[in-house]
Amino acid sequence: MGKLTPITIKAARHDPTKGKSPQLFPDGQNLYLQVSATGTKSWLFRYSRQGKERAMGLGAFGSPPAGIPLAEARQLAAAARAIIAKGLDPIDERKQQQAAAQAAALQRQQNTFEAIARDYFQRQRPGLKSQKHADQWISTLERHAFPIIGHEPVATIDNTHVLAVLNPIWPRIPETAQRVRQRIEAVLNHARAQGLRPSQLANPAAWKGNLDATLPARRRISPVEHRSALPWQQMPAFMEALATREGIGAKALAFIILTASRTGAVRLMRWNEIDLAARVWTAPAQNMKAKKAHRTPLPQAVIDLLLAVQPLARSPGELVFPSPKTRRSLSDMTLSMMVRGMATDKLPDDAPPRWKGIDGRAIVPHGFRSTFKDWSMAQGWQDDLSEKALAHTDKNAVRAAYARDDLLDQRRPLMNAWAAYCLPAI
Repeated sequence: MGKLTPITIKAARHDPTKGKSPQLFPDGQNLYLQVSATGTKSWLFRYSRQGKERAMGLGAFGSPPAGIPLAEARQLAAAARAIIAKGLDPIDERKQQQAAAQAAALQRQQNTFEAIARDYFQRQRPGLKSQKHADQWISTLERHAFPIIGHEPVATIDNTHVLAVLNPIWPRIPETAQRVRQRIEAVLNHARAQGLRPSQLANPAAWKGNLDATLPARRRISPVEHRSALPWQQMPAFMEALATREGIGAKALAFIILTASRTGAVRLMRWNEIDLAARVWTAPAQNMKAKKAHRTPLPQAVIDLLLAVQPLARSPGELVFPSPKTRRSLSDMTLSMMVRGMATDKLPDDAPPRWKGIDGRAIVPHGFRSTFKDWSMAQGWQDDLSEKALAHTDKNAVRAAYARDDLLDQRRPLMNAWAAYCLPAI
């Protein structure tokens, strides 16, 4: 019988009189068309190995991609004969290739960005400052990175992959996007240290000299934080929530709010600046933005707050609100993080803050000065009184030169009213 042709292949039929076993139609050189009792056609390569007959299936007959046509079957048979000529067994060789491919696939699965990120997270978790921080660390990647690049091998992640994650969120939630970028960068650095990324590859999530050429800096797309102020109508509810917070930072923040002061002056405030009998705090010039000493009338609620922390003082020159650990001044970040925590604790990253300004962003400590200003205007207080309370410098140099009175006595009813509004139960 001669070689097979498309016509003879089409005409090939299983003869039921010869039993139910598949029947073979030779093409020559050990290649056969195999036809089953059901009419299914496939390719078979038959050969002898160490005195034993072996048969290797080459695939179903048909058109690509599902099937193998005659010409391709002949090529596969020729490849098998070449392996035999080298003294090897083509079936054993194929099994080894399949095992290697499966191992490589498993290795790729184990070395995906998500797998390595979770490995890095577990290694770093003991050093994270809190359970909340740990939850947020991995949840930002689960929400924004894993759906896009989680399945990608860490060895092949490049700028295109990183930008696919960052582009949708960079202008919308820039703070979260920046954290995502930093975490991707850390994971890829970890992958390189583990030998899972070529050492010569630059980190595609690095900012300087890399993404800064493509993405706008966060400060250019995110408004200045001190402009995010709580609407004055929500102040009593916020102060009620603040009262549940413990620690020196919460008391310092309450003082900042009730006196409409800048955070820096309060963090540096010392007991010898306060006259409890006269109910006045005189902040020295070096602690003020305008470099001029500033007097603040203290409502009874503020006096009570000071009396509550006074036993902690060791000397008249000590800070009023020192860091419990170092006895040095509280950091501005301590106050900012406390306010942010009140605004976002136990909320998903993309959820709106619990306490937010009209811009929808989480409030910040400096914003309470704007809240005070808005309240004073809404209540009809004279503008010059609230401006003096805020220690603002008159931009009109001539008027400022003549207006030297700080209006302390006139400001006292203003600050008493503000404290009474913030703390209606007092």
